Amino acid sequence: MLLLTRRIGESIIIGDDIKITVLSPSNMRTGARIGIDAPKDVKVHREEVYLRDQKRKATATPDN
Repeated sequence: MLLLTRRIGESIIIGDDIKITVLSPSNMRTGARIGIDAPKDVKVHREEVYLRDQKRKATATPDN
């Protein structure tokens, strides 16, 4: 895992098309605000949403 420190307004570039920007500082109560610019064909999810959707797909698909 790559750990980076960024200040407000600073960004991280992933590949050629994805830009993640820190919008506000981290706060123990509310967390950091992060902006993500990615192409429309790239799905961007919070981890808990992604895992929930994967679980739904697994239970919706009948085993053969």
